[in-house]
Amino acid sequence: MTWKSLRYRAEFFVFKAVLATVRCLSYRQSVLLAESIAKFAFYCLPRKLTRYQVCRKNLEIAFGDELTDERADEIILGMWIHLLRLIVEMIQLPRKLCRENFRECVTFRDRYRAVESLTTDRPVILLSGHFGNWEMSLVSFGLFGFRAGAVARALDNPYLHDWFREFREQTGHYMILKSGASDEVSEEMEAGGRVAMLGDQDAGPRGLFVDFFGKPASTFKSIGLLALQYDALICVGYARRLPDDFINSRWTRYEIGVEEIIDPQEEELQGNVQAITQRYSDALERVVRQNPEQYFWVHRRWKSEPRKRVKRAKPAKAA
Repeated sequence: MTWKSLRYRAEFFVFKAVLATVRCLSYRQSVLLAESIAKFAFYCLPRKLTRYQVCRKNLEIAFGDELTDERADEIILGMWIHLLRLIVEMIQLPRKLCRENFRECVTFRDRYRAVESLTTDRPVILLSGHFGNWEMSLVSFGLFGFRAGAVARALDNPYLHDWFREFREQTGHYMILKSGASDEVSEEMEAGGRVAMLGDQDAGPRGLFVDFFGKPASTFKSIGLLALQYDALICVGYARRLPDDFINSRWTRYEIGVEEIIDPQEEELQGNVQAITQRYSDALERVVRQNPEQYFWVHRRWKSEPRKRVKRAKPAKAA
């Protein structure tokens, strides 16, 4: 057995211990645990470990001069509390949420628009970002029979990867590994099916640059290209955590909604990957602005810079 294999097993053992602990707690107790760990990490650990400077720089890019030091710290602490709670919710979700009690946990916004797009004979791209509980939105589609291929990166730890794969597949979805996903995604699109993606990650120097919070951000071209090639609707959605109400509810409540449905047949979008990409980036930005503490500011969204065109000097004319 190699050292890497031992490390993966040890990581999974710790993860299973966390699973067992959280499952023994009530939901309210698990929320208090998540909040306590997040506050300890924010106030006591070195800021390098919590990527504070990365988050702060991203917030300065997004909100500019309107961002105060107090507001920045409030958002960053809120983000860590949110992420720890997201893990807790994923662990408790299978035994807390089902079709019979769905209305106790979820409020829908524009559900008719979503159902209308999902019941057409056209393929659909379910698009979101690292906002709210993006896993919750996927589970909700599965509970009501809207199966999708979920595009995700393979985790380095194979034991953790299998756990997350089983979590996503328990409501009828199936995972499509991000590396080499083109064939499976194409098959799903050709069959008039659905794929679920997150569309807010840095795509590197060769990505398509569109504005996100007013600054060019490298974005993957694949979503717009798929929409054009297969005449697929892009359903931009979110799962936003609502304020807690532990008096009237034993679990957290979410608003699952549709921010925008993008049809590549629209006149201004036909054949225009740039316009489609900008449209869904704008939709994701609107979602994030409403609850910035529920966004994943740890990711270096503006890491890549647009290439600067170098003007070639004109050759001197012969005398």
